[in-house]
Amino acid sequence: MDRLPPHALPEFETLLRLRRDVRRFRPERLPDDLTAHLLSLTALAPSVGLSQPTRLVLVDDPARREAVRQDFRRRNAEALVRTAPERQAAYARLKLSGLEEAPVQIGVFAAGDPPQGHGLGRRTMPETLDHSAVLAIHTLWLAARAAGVGLGWVSILDPAAVHAALDVPADWRFVAYLCLGWPVEDSDVPELERAGWESRRPAVILRR
Repeated sequence: MDRLPPHALPEFETLLRLRRDVRRFRPERLPDDLTAHLLSLTALAPSVGLSQPTRLVLVDDPARREAVRQDFRRRNAEALVRTAPERQAAYARLKLSGLEEAPVQIGVFAAGDPPQGHGLGRRTMPETLDHSAVLAIHTLWLAARAAGVGLGWVSILDPAAVHAALDVPADWRFVAYLCLGWPVEDSDVPELERAGWESRRPAVILRR
């Protein structure tokens, strides 16, 4: 098996630094073959017991997209009200989704109890199925950035509302709603940090 050359680590670190949560997308479509290739790479992500529970839903229908946008607007308005009074003005200025602009939108779900993997590794921690879906998202995120594509994770949503809007099997658990497209700009600084909302801190590491 081929190995990465020793000098690949700095390049990979650059990729990690450029893996930002994108909310501002250019209007151009992504080539269908590029989208398909990026999504196919999620099959390379690790999963508990090789169960591959990740289920991807490409959301093309305008009515379904609008249902997701409406739920985001409701939940975002609720979040604004619940934000500490001294931070409400700052919250209101944040752009927290690319739902209006992103040409590709994807619902990510985890299958409830997939037969693949035969239950290995998840008896005591069934939540590892959801964790596996998150690893697939991260794999997609890095692959997208390597191709110059931006990805944004929209989390201000009601899982039940998204589940209903996308009409997926009852035992699929909603994990994420993703926006994919060409970013307006590249940056190695998180947008929330640039907006003054929060700053990135070093990793918390304990030794026992």
